[in-house]
Amino acid sequence: MQTKNFNLMKYFIGALSLILFISLTIVGYVEVKASKEEVPRPYITQKTKKCLDCHIDKGLTKGAIRDWKLSRHAEKGIGCNECHIPVKGTPERIIKMATVCENKEVRREVSSTNCKQCHEEKVKEFAAGKHSKAWLAMEAMPTTKNQPHQIIAGEKGCGGCHKIGRDEGQCDSCHTRHRFSATEARKPEACATCHMGFDHPQWEMYSTSKHGAIYATEGDKWDFSKKIKDWYKEPLVASYKTPRAPVCVTCHMQEGDHGVMTSWGFLALRLHEDDKEWMGYRAKIMQGLGVTLSTDEGRRRINEIVVSADVVRLNKEDWQKERDKMIKTCSQCHGESWAKDELKKVDGIIKESDKLMAEAVDIVNGLYKDKLLPKPKDYPAHADLLRFYEVQSEIEQKLYVMFLEHRMRAFQGAFHANPDYMHWYGWAEMKRDLAEIREEARKLRKEHREKAM
Repeated sequence: MQTKNFNLMKYFIGALSLILFISLTIVGYVEVKASKEEVPRPYITQKTKKCLDCHIDKGLTKGAIRDWKLSRHAEKGIGCNECHIPVKGTPERIIKMATVCENKEVRREVSSTNCKQCHEEKVKEFAAGKHSKAWLAMEAMPTTKNQPHQIIAGEKGCGGCHKIGRDEGQCDSCHTRHRFSATEARKPEACATCHMGFDHPQWEMYSTSKHGAIYATEGDKWDFSKKIKDWYKEPLVASYKTPRAPVCVTCHMQEGDHGVMTSWGFLALRLHEDDKEWMGYRAKIMQGLGVTLSTDEGRRRINEIVVSADVVRLNKEDWQKERDKMIKTCSQCHGESWAKDELKKVDGIIKESDKLMAEAVDIVNGLYKDKLLPKPKDYPAHADLLRFYEVQSEIEQKLYVMFLEHRMRAFQGAFHANPDYMHWYGWAEMKRDLAEIREEARKLRKEHREKAM
């Protein structure tokens, strides 16, 4: 009996030892694997070491140093000098910038000219897209010059987002400093800082759409380290790591192309329109934008906003090229005929929204024509939608909100598959705006008649 108990004890101890050995081996493997994945291994050149030593000595930019050590740049030995010392062709604004660094070649700000040394193809693609014109579009607005310096040049307001197009492009608008991660930039949150809020709430629309709901529930499992062009390379292979719903880059950076562009442009306007009724609505909207050959300011807007800033599609070919790209993108998951039908429905929403907008512009223009609205010296002889909130009367404030907030939400909500945004935040608000504009115009005309009696 003692021998039997002894053998059982030996068996138990042996089994326990084996389990303990396996457990320690697994834990060790996990620790080694975690160590390999989590511990950065920067390759620090002598030039970079000199910068790091100085910054560490003085307690400067600790976050930047940590982030850089986690970057692919650090792995490859690309350090401070490669980015912060301007190269040939760097915009003059940066060249002339003062520096507090002991190395007087160093500039705090960086343009894509430096990035181009390694990423020439991507910088070239970016230059062909609308993001590269963002600063130009902002400066071309007629009231930009009237805003406080901090809002525009100080980048605490409009300039904070539009700087993506400043100095030939700011790559760190999407690939944030100093990690510059492509994986991070492929996620929709990377776009949310700028594409949200009053006039273009794409983040809110997307994140509460069915596409966004799928991303919210499953996106943490998707492999964003994979290049966009490879996501659907094998379209019928099922993988939990492959996005099963689009994110921003799926539709707007097809195959990783940095030349972001859309068929309708930011203002959902195209010229010329075969539908004569619709072209009539559009002509009134264009007049409201002050885009006319009859004045110097109108000609400036045509050159600097419509043409140079590329906010309007000027011919059928450009519009169709971008539409075909979107149909191809949608067809990666849906049928081509379905994609065409859905996009055509949104075209219809734009037309219906333009009908409401044209009537509103017409009403306000009539008040100007009959001298029932106060007109400062520098105003055109019609409503001016591009003055935004820098307008004098309540009815003009209502008109600007109708155009820049509610019309935008109507068509953008439809494009981003968000019925509630399209209808209640867009279309319904446009209907209310128009009713209020009609009523305000009626009151102004009544007051004028009573004064004239």
